[in-house]
Amino acid sequence: MTDSSMQLAVPIETIASSIVVIRGQKVILDSDLARLYGTSTKRLNEQVRRNIDRFPADFCFQLSSDEAESLRSQNATSKTGRGGRRYQPFVFTEHGAVMAASVLNTPRAVEVSVYVVRAFVRLRQVLATHADLAYRLDELEQRLEARLDLHDEQIAALMDAIRQLMTPLETDQRQIGFKTMGNED
Repeated sequence: MTDSSMQLAVPIETIASSIVVIRGQKVILDSDLARLYGTSTKRLNEQVRRNIDRFPADFCFQLSSDEAESLRSQNATSKTGRGGRRYQPFVFTEHGAVMAASVLNTPRAVEVSVYVVRAFVRLRQVLATHADLAYRLDELEQRLEARLDLHDEQIAALMDAIRQLMTPLETDQRQIGFKTMGNED
């Protein structure tokens, strides 16, 4: 790696924070991708439109007005008419982000695309880990619920045994010990 490539490195966490789920797919917004690739959003979208056959729906899609509005409210982006966008934004899946780097064909876009892919992979791993953990917790909870009656019975039996031990034994009132001859009561 050269010194210039070391300066281009982008923390995966920075990229991962730009990835959102829309229509059940993990995607990155065109403006975020353009910023990472060191180009303008206009230039990125221009290259996408010129090479639209390289961007099937599972690589890239344009947001509906409702989806764009939802993102605007979440991210506080500017609205149309106030220096904002004229068109609905595009979003790119992992494969679309790599394809965008290839159509931009700049050294920064090519290099950063590796980090973008790594961020998508890391996010997928994190989600898989959380899904596995949730599955295991559900499984444990089901086991406990299935045995709850058994545990309740065992706890009740244990409590009864403790209470029986705490209850004084009934004895006849005979005294135990020695009586001396000179002192009879």
